This record gives sequence, structure tokens and C-alpha cells, in this order.
Amino acid sequence: MKAQRKAEAMLERLFHLSAHQTNVRTELLAGATTFLTMAYILVVNPLILADAGMDFGAVFTATALSSVIAILVMAFMANLPFALAPGMGLNAFFAYTVVLAMGHSWQFALTAVFLEGILFVLLTLLNVREAILNSIPTNIKKAISVGIGLFIAFIGLVNAGLVVKPEAPKLPVELGDVTQGGALLALVGLIVTGVLLARKVRGALLIGIVASTIIGIPLGVTVLPENFRLLSAPPRPHLFAFDFAGIFTMDMAIVLATLLFVDLFDTVGTLIGVSTKAGLLDNEGRLPQAKPALFADAVGTTIGACLGTSTVTTYVESASGVAEGGRTGLTALATGALFFVALFFSSLFAIIPGAATAPALVLVGLFMMSPIMEIDLHDFTEAVPAFLTMIMMPLTYSIAEGIVFGVVSYALLKLLSGRGKEVHPVTYTIAFLFVLKFLLG
Repeated sequence: MKAQRKAEAMLERLFHLSAHQTNVRTELLAGATTFLTMAYILVVNPLILADAGMDFGAVFTATALSSVIAILVMAFMANLPFALAPGMGLNAFFAYTVVLAMGHSWQFALTAVFLEGILFVLLTLLNVREAILNSIPTNIKKAISVGIGLFIAFIGLVNAGLVVKPEAPKLPVELGDVTQGGALLALVGLIVTGVLLARKVRGALLIGIVASTIIGIPLGVTVLPENFRLLSAPPRPHLFAFDFAGIFTMDMAIVLATLLFVDLFDTVGTLIGVSTKAGLLDNEGRLPQAKPALFADAVGTTIGACLGTSTVTTYVESASGVAEGGRTGLTALATGALFFVALFFSSLFAIIPGAATAPALVLVGLFMMSPIMEIDLHDFTEAVPAFLTMIMMPLTYSIAEGIVFGVVSYALLKLLSGRGKEVHPVTYTIAFLFVLKFLLG
């Protein structure tokens, strides 16, 4: 008991738990929940980069290690409950656009990621990224939280097969077969988790994920491998596998610009959205620890490239831990610890199906809807940009694109309505750059 009290006192000093109205148990549970909702990246990222010719095992190790390093920076420097890992979408761009479509080597793509990380470190130190984050209007920040909620829920529905792409191109999406497989498991998990939430059971999301994984065994969704080994040594990553021969080419400029744009606004959107829900923004709508939080993904991306993986970014799934009460860096630290443990239990985490985490993602989407009640829907110069921000995130499958539509429409509506002075100069600059991006393709 004495050792436990000392440990709790140390954690209190490090993370200021009392000031954030939380405790060790809540933070650890929140961290475990965040980890389980994003553990899929340990399998999905290596699979995607393997299509680019990289070794699955090497990328698995790089994915876990880069996540751990970035999360440690977030936990101890920013004291925020956010987890980081190689980003979805960015890894697809790496593999399918840069390598397979443009014909470059994966070493060339890793070099682009490394340069992106270096630039992000510089932009963070110069406060450029923080200035962009703080310039986004308050109502847009609230809309980002709601939009991310819709986006997360949509990801969950797609992962479970509840929403599918039709074979005949009559509709963009349609309802999947809910009588079997992952879709059925997700519905069962949704009911189980919903009942746990209604009964105010602590750790409802985490329990729901574990229960869904177990229920998925007889349904044939959770697949246990034949040669299952609980413990295994992590494979050696691709260390410093760079190709600097093409860094002064137009292709490198295009690839680098794309990575910078998508990662910048995905990260900014995630930080704003999840921080809004967690009540971490100050009275002026700013995130006090924005700079170290942005520094975490810059460091993660740089080191991740050295280890052999694509761009590291802040994960929207962090919202699941926030929904469980996570408010400090201890939540992030718990998530990072589990990523480290996962290095040696790759077979165990690989069996969690997407359908088992889908209910948690859908319900987190629900939790993130609450800021919509604080948005002024009667002032159309505020309401229209907010609505476009919210709706475009799930429909374009991109946080960044939702921010683009929100910021550009906000600047234009204010300007054309004779209220241009209400817009921050940095917001006008960002809106102009967004329009320029569209015009230049």
C-alpha cells in the first residue's frame, strides 16, 4: 500500500490529476480504451505498406515504436490524453500514390516523410502551426468536434460492414448484410455497449470491445490463427532506408506538399475536436499546450521515417479515451505502454476484428455531438461554415477537407456580408491558400 501511495503521488506530480478532476484508475482505463480502438493500425499499416514492397514485420515494429515515441512526447511535454500513430490515408498515399502510381521506390517515399517531419519540427518551433490552430473561429472549432464524431462513427460503420459500397454504381453507399458476419457482430456489440453505458458501467467501451471480440469467435468474425504464439520477438525495422537522390525533383515537391497539407490539418482538426469535447480549451477557445502537442507528431513523423513507416499523426480514436474520462498525459502514457507491450504480443492484438471496435467508434461519435448545441445556428455566416465543416468530414472521408470547406466559406460569407472585420487575418490567409490549392489541383 505504501508503494502504491508513492506511485500515485508521483503520477499526481507529473500529470496534475486532481487539477483535471481525474484519477489514476480512470486515466489507465481511458488509455486502454484508446489503445484498443486504434490497435488495428498495428495490422493495417504494415499490410498497406507491404503493398509498396516493404516487409510486414519490419513495418509492424516501426509502427509500434514510432507510436510509443510520439505518445511519450505528448504525455510528458503536453500532458494531454491524445495518442499518435502512423495515419490512415497518409499511409495509403505513401503506398498507392507515391510508390505504385508515381512509380517511386518506398525508400523515396520514406525520404519524403522524413523531410516532412523536419519541416514540421521547424514550423512548430516557429509557432506557425500553433498560429493556424488558434486562428480557426470558435464555431468552426465546435463544428470540427461534431464533424470528427460523424467521421469516427462512419469509420466504425464501414469497418463493420454495416455501410458498404454497392456493387452496382447506383448509390455511393448502402446498408450491408446485417444478418451475418461483421455487421451482425457490430450490431450485437452496439447493444451490449449501449446497455453498459445506460447502466453507467465504468469502462463500458473497453468491456464492449473485449466482449465483441469473444462473441465474434462463434460468428467466425474473430479468427484465431492455427499457429498462435502468445509471445514473439519484434522483427527488425527498416532503419534509415532513405533515398536522397530525388529530393530536388518536382515529384518530391508535390509529394512533400501533399503530406504537409493533409497532416497539418488532420492534426489541427483532431486536436481541436477532441480538446473541445474534453473541455481542455481555455476561455478564448485555445489549447494551452498546443505547441508541445504539435511537436509530438512532428517528432513522431521524423523518427517514424527513420524506423521505416509513414507519417505519424494524432488519432481521432483518442476521443474514445476522452469519453472514458481521460484528461491528462497519463491516458496517453497508458496507451503508449500498451503499444510497447504489443511489440511482443502481435498475434494477440491481430485477432481483434474491426467489427469489435466499431461499436466503440460509433458511440464515441455520439459523445462528440454535444458541442453542436453551442453553435449559433441563427447567424448564417456562422451556421453555414459550421455545417459544411461537419458534413464534409464524413462525406469526403477527410478531416482536412472538412476544415477547408468550413474556413473558406467562413471567410467568404463574412466578407461578402460586410462583416469582414470579424475574421482574423491569419484565417483569411489560410482560406486564400486553400482556394489556391483547389485552383492548382
